[in-house]
Amino acid sequence: MAKFNFRLATLLKLREAARDERRTQLAQAYQADATLHEELQRLAGMATQVSDLYQASAGPGVIDVDRLLEVQRHGVYLNAQLQYLQKQREAVAAEVERRRAVLAEANRQVKVLENLRDRQLARHREEDNRRQIKQMDESAQIRSLREAPG
Repeated sequence: MAKFNFRLATLLKLREAARDERRTQLAQAYQADATLHEELQRLAGMATQVSDLYQASAGPGVIDVDRLLEVQRHGVYLNAQLQYLQKQREAVAAEVERRRAVLAEANRQVKVLENLRDRQLARHREEDNRRQIKQMDESAQIRSLREAPG
């Protein structure tokens, strides 16, 4: 059987490497999103605690105005941080979507070459089978001619 040689094997390897790089980039974007999500959760918890502290500080009894202002400033700071992180998360979500589309295109390009390779391999095997059948037929003919009385 003749060895099959896919002429575009190097291009296929390059496209597979590019696809793998796109997968890595998408995974990094997902990781960035997860990190931002965790930070948002942490800050939201802190904001809830600050809000509770503010409510308790503003309750009945003696009010420490300096403490109340400090808690309020910290709450404003946390809310600003939450808004900033939410905007960052939206930007990361857009980047995730862009990278997902790029990965889909890279997958498509690899699949096209794999399909081409598979068709060429099937054609190569068919031709090789025909060649082997032809050789066996010729061998059988020669054998029958040698064995025939003549």
